[in-house]
Amino acid sequence: MKINECMCKDVCFVKPDCKVYDAARIMCENHIGCIPVCNDEKNIVGILTDRDILLRTVAVDKDTKTTPVSDIMTTNVCTCGYDQEITEAENKMAKYQIRRIPVVDKCNQVVGILTLGDLARKDKEIGQQNVCTTIGNICSCEGTVKNCS
Repeated sequence: MKINECMCKDVCFVKPDCKVYDAARIMCENHIGCIPVCNDEKNIVGILTDRDILLRTVAVDKDTKTTPVSDIMTTNVCTCGYDQEITEAENKMAKYQIRRIPVVDKCNQVVGILTLGDLARKDKEIGQQNVCTTIGNICSCEGTVKNCS
């Protein structure tokens, strides 16, 4: 199965100068736990998660209304190509212990997001054991590094 058959295609994104408060509102309104950060060409330059907002803004007493997402986003973003096999995304998600992975086209433009929920919804097609193994690896304490290079 290809990633584009499983991913969420309706993706919100913000620009690096967007304020954390505004990004959090977009995430809340869309019921999402992360949002890609893209430049004017829609190329991914970072990713912002609800955890980033909590730990890198709220916990250190930064002002969410004046802090740009570029100050707190993760910049070393692990991505996968929309035309890759789902197993390639599962391997990256497991290896780097990430629950959501942006999907990009050949020009590095965001075209989707693949989440654990997406994998779970397609578990019959992907294989329940594969999905369970991926989830187990993501949630284990024995992952390698947290960022993709």
